[in-house]
Amino acid sequence: MSTYLDFEEPLKALEEQIEQTREIGRTTDVDMEETIQVLETKLADKTKEIFTGLTPWQRVQLSRHPDRPYTLAYINAITENTFQELHGDRSVKDDKAMIGGFGLVDGRSVMFIGQQKGINTKMRQYRNFGMPNPEGYRKALRLMKLAEKFNKPIVTFIDTPGAFPGLEAEERGQGEAIARNIYEMMQLKVPVICIIIGEGASGGALGIGVGDKVVMLENTWYSVISPESCSSILWRSWDYKEKAADALKLTSVDMKRLKLVDDVIEEPLSGAHRKQELMFERVKVKIKDYLKELDPIEPKQRVHDRIEKFNSMGVWVD
Repeated sequence: MSTYLDFEEPLKALEEQIEQTREIGRTTDVDMEETIQVLETKLADKTKEIFTGLTPWQRVQLSRHPDRPYTLAYINAITENTFQELHGDRSVKDDKAMIGGFGLVDGRSVMFIGQQKGINTKMRQYRNFGMPNPEGYRKALRLMKLAEKFNKPIVTFIDTPGAFPGLEAEERGQGEAIARNIYEMMQLKVPVICIIIGEGASGGALGIGVGDKVVMLENTWYSVISPESCSSILWRSWDYKEKAADALKLTSVDMKRLKLVDDVIEEPLSGAHRKQELMFERVKVKIKDYLKELDPIEPKQRVHDRIEKFNSMGVWVD
């Protein structure tokens, strides 16, 4: 059963009409093919109309769509179920909101790391809604260092509303853990690819977001703060979240234009949640292309280029 966002309601009505018409054709002798074709044409036209004119807030909504594939879905599809998850930060515990391990991409071993949200209420609680604790970021760094030791490339999938803001997380050094990851990722000698597949919020995203290639899926967002939190700070109310989303310039188009990400991976017209297999294939092809581009670069040059890229962000020369 598909879930529809408010602006997708016209699509729901048309799809229900198509299904009802098909049912009439199955249960009676009436030929409904011509009617079905007309409705399918209307559905295609309406889909194009809706998804080619999305507002920043609608893209934020799409990035949080409950049917949208999460990190494990991408990893299992890209590695053809060869993924071997590794656990623990060797200090506190295993953070279920941050997953990582080795998997094969067309026979090549790659370290995959990412935030994982749950697919239902119970799993969301188990995964802490994709909000890692300090031990999650320390686990991620441990796995990155392991990949560097064995000269394996790293791919991170970013999808988090932010690092966990609880008191216990702050007591265990949330800020230090994220800062340490940013510092260490700058100096990794192996290729690092960071892909934002959903929400890319604040330091929670930056903690695994430093790479040679930082890319976004088309209907994702990347910002220091969510539109709701920005609205509550500036206007003392969440009612202005749409205005905040527009002002934050957080969409993939804005981020590419501002040179804060390197590329945008196009989603199927109706969104990644509607055609997941196609989305998995596109991401896999892009990962292989990026690795082919990065492999010939010497490690010393790779680190230099990565540092220069991030140092140049926000710098303008008249």
